[in-house]
Order: sequence, then structure tokens, then C-alpha cells
Amino acid sequence: MTRERVQARTPVSPPEQVAAVAEEGGSAVDIYRQFRGLIVSGQLGANERLPTVRQTARDLGVAPGTAAKAYKMLEQEGLVVSRTAAGTRVAESAAVLPLPVMRLARELVETAAASGSNVDDVVSVLRVLWSTESGGQRTPGA
Repeated sequence: MTRERVQARTPVSPPEQVAAVAEEGGSAVDIYRQFRGLIVSGQLGANERLPTVRQTARDLGVAPGTAAKAYKMLEQEGLVVSRTAAGTRVAESAAVLPLPVMRLARELVETAAASGSNVDDVVSVLRVLWSTESGGQRTPGA
């Protein structure tokens, strides 16, 4: 059993965010489930570009039609929007956070990890900053 990586070749969708998807060749459902998980978990932000269908097929060793079926399933669920020449991007309504916020969050994680910061300390600081910026109002789940 092998695991492949879907890797975007564009600077918009970082390869490390699109994790292993296909087991033994991968089906359209496997590919759909993985991208869906990345979108609903917030790992892919609003307007973030997915790899092309051909790139996904190549990376996973599947037929382009298989990758296209997965993308069509994502589109039918309203998770992505596909446009000719603009590619396939995460739908605004599907993303947990807007793309600029996701980019900053990724940058914070990278910087904090590189400096050896404790995740709980980073989260605590964010909560304090958030409450200061929002006038002390707590957000649901915080």
C-alpha cells in the first residue's frame, strides 16, 4: 500500500497542505474525501487554488478522468468553484477562514515552530490579543 502526495505547482496552494490521498491507485471518492477534509478543516482557505486536474492525476498516478470526477463532486457540493483559465479554487462559502487569514496563520505556525515556541503559549497569546481587539467579546468556541 503506497501513499502519494498531491502537489500543487503553483505558489497559491502550498504542497504541504495537500496531504496523502490515494491508497492503491486512488479513486475519485478517495480524492474527493481528502480535498473535502482539507477544505472543511480550514487547511485550504477561501479562494485558495487547488492543483490542476492533470497535476492531481499525475501526482496520484490516476487517470485524469478520475481526478476530474473528484473535482466535479467537490463542485457539486459547493466546496470549490471551477473557472476556465482561472482554475479550481475553494469557494468563499466553504472555507473556515479567508485566504489572507489562512496565510498569516500558516506563517505564524512556521515562525513559532522554528523558534521553538510552545503551541499552548501561542494560542494563549492569540486569545488575549483577540479579546483585546474585539473589546473583550468572546467568540463561540473560544
